[in-house]
Amino acid sequence: MSNISNIDFDNLSRDDLIAILECKKEDILELMSLANSKREHNYVTYSKNVFIPLTKICRNNCGYCAFKQNPDDPDAIILLDKEEVLSTLKEAEKYGCKEALFTMGEDADTEEAVKAKLEKLGFKNMCEYIYDICKMTVEETDLLPHTNAGNFPYEDMKMLKEYNISMGMMLESSSERLMSTIAHEKSPGKDPKIRLETIENAGKLNITYTTGILIGIGETKEEIADSLLKIKELCDKYGHIQEVIIQNFTVSPGIEMENHEEPSLLDMVRTVAAAQLLFDGDVSVQVPPNLNYETSQIFLLCGTDDWGGVSPLSEDYVNPSSPWPTLEKLEKLTKDAGYELKERLAIYEKYINEKYIENPDLLEKTKRAQEEIGNK
Repeated sequence: MSNISNIDFDNLSRDDLIAILECKKEDILELMSLANSKREHNYVTYSKNVFIPLTKICRNNCGYCAFKQNPDDPDAIILLDKEEVLSTLKEAEKYGCKEALFTMGEDADTEEAVKAKLEKLGFKNMCEYIYDICKMTVEETDLLPHTNAGNFPYEDMKMLKEYNISMGMMLESSSERLMSTIAHEKSPGKDPKIRLETIENAGKLNITYTTGILIGIGETKEEIADSLLKIKELCDKYGHIQEVIIQNFTVSPGIEMENHEEPSLLDMVRTVAAAQLLFDGDVSVQVPPNLNYETSQIFLLCGTDDWGGVSPLSEDYVNPSSPWPTLEKLEKLTKDAGYELKERLAIYEKYINEKYIENPDLLEKTKRAQEEIGNK
């Protein structure tokens, strides 16, 4: 008997999610069709961005990380000068980019090299520096900031909201058990209690937020279900989560988990379908196209409706061995699957209002940008 035949897809329980995540091969096509039926429109969105790592110093040492650099590395990005950032932003304007994606290692200012650079630039901490970078972006360029910087305390997030149209951080997993495995044992910032608190604080502050899970790092199906349910709980409570990313672990040369097995395509299909069915079209579900170059269309048939941020200018610094597909390639893949490719901002249109963007100048700029892409 099918292990999904008795599932109430309109009211999914934890056991239902686990059954979906463990479904048999003969149920896969039915599962994909059910997930795709939750699609709300006939287009797939993307955000044209520039990816700027403000620092690659990080206090965490994740077993799967290909982003972090040590301060003594000769090519380490300790902290970018404002002039370097502005130059890249101006270049991104020429490509028509709308999103300035600012990433960085978590709690980088706990490292002496970063502290020294901050002091030299006149800042007390990373939050002050990021605020200044985002303010400059809004005031001196056509781009709109989205900051993805890991955990932040409430007051720092409140400060950064003034010049960010959205923010984000991957939950990755709600599993406490993974904190004692190769994935997270050297990464205090990956404590799920801390990360869930950060996502909840974003909700309390009405910050439009992107989060998601990482699969293939040693988690169980039960832990995947729990992670998705934790995100759903916060989404239902605050309504601020605009997008959930289902990201697959991929091997990169030199990482600690270099010999670790990657998740299978069917594991990704099951997980994407589970997320799509759980969030029921209220939240966009995304699978990074550069990590699934040959299989990305499969996920469109599971209901995913967003390609995420794609840059015509910068690489994916978190996954340096996985280049972005060109926009021409994305359009071809999207049309071939029967959908239309549509540009969006780093904030989804339904969140472009005074509740989520309190800075009137930033709100007006965001509305103008939305109108511009809507007229394309």
